[in-house]
Amino acid sequence: MKALKYILFLLLIAIIGLAIYIAIQPNEFEVSRTRTIKAPAAVVYDNVIDFKNWEAWSAWVEANPDMKILLSEQTKGIDGSYSWEDKDGIGTMKTIDATPNKSIKQEMQFADFPSSDVIWNFKPNKDGSTDATWTISGNDLPFGFKAFSTFMGGMEKQIAPYYERSLEKLDSIVQESMKVYTINIGGVTEYGGGFYMYKTTSATSANISQIIGKQFGEIMSYMSQNQVKSHGMPFTIYNEMNNDNGSVIMSNAIPVRDKVIVDRTSEVLCGYIPKTKVLKTTLKGNYSNLPNAWEATMAYLANNGLEQSALKPFEIYTNDPGNNPNPADWITEIYIPIK
Repeated sequence: MKALKYILFLLLIAIIGLAIYIAIQPNEFEVSRTRTIKAPAAVVYDNVIDFKNWEAWSAWVEANPDMKILLSEQTKGIDGSYSWEDKDGIGTMKTIDATPNKSIKQEMQFADFPSSDVIWNFKPNKDGSTDATWTISGNDLPFGFKAFSTFMGGMEKQIAPYYERSLEKLDSIVQESMKVYTINIGGVTEYGGGFYMYKTTSATSANISQIIGKQFGEIMSYMSQNQVKSHGMPFTIYNEMNNDNGSVIMSNAIPVRDKVIVDRTSEVLCGYIPKTKVLKTTLKGNYSNLPNAWEATMAYLANNGLEQSALKPFEIYTNDPGNNPNPADWITEIYIPIK
């Protein structure tokens, strides 16, 4: 009997000691992880700001495929939310503030635990990648929460591995999303024609992107200095194309409403494309896929007995990459003038 009392006394002391240990634990916690993602900040932000994307890269869903995900009517932007249910309880997440392409602030509530603040920060790097930092924190923690955290090894141990795996999956998904492209051959149609300002040069497959950008910059500078307004999206006319070595002679152009008389010393000239019948192909995706689109277009031309006219083929960049950070959203139209 005395032995039992002694054991109970020791147990009571242990319980009191454990309670004191738990009580003196910090009243707040913070767990943070950063991953450099090889994508523009805007592309990463666009994925994270919409909760409908989270299931694809959530490490918690990966570890518990039976987890139930419930999307609200609004999943994107401020006031967007979603909830989930697993064996441990029901949780909700809501976006309460956001600065496009820079940061997101969210509030998470899980089971009967106190709510936590979730912060995302997106820092662009010079090489085009983004440092994505994901942080969760809580304050004024009750005794029960601190007890749970203590028995489970601490919040760092509980959360950090999931954050790391989720960011790894997010990185992979975002990069794959930028590689998606489609080629649609629309068949024979008519191009309306019109005047354009242009500048002609040569390029190779290795430097064509840089040269096109430089050419358009010089044309726009000329137009600005001479108060000439654009009247459509930029395009490139291919005067000569050498498929063997990938070299081209091209005229980069910007449409204008009327004919412009230029000084004879100017490198920027004014040209004209008449209304003409064309074979049209649309590429949606990175410009790096243009060789595939041109190959498909030329194959269609040959297989359908269509003959190219004396007018040179051209491609129009119908949306601005500056407004569409994901290359998968870039749209280019290829036109082959035909007889």
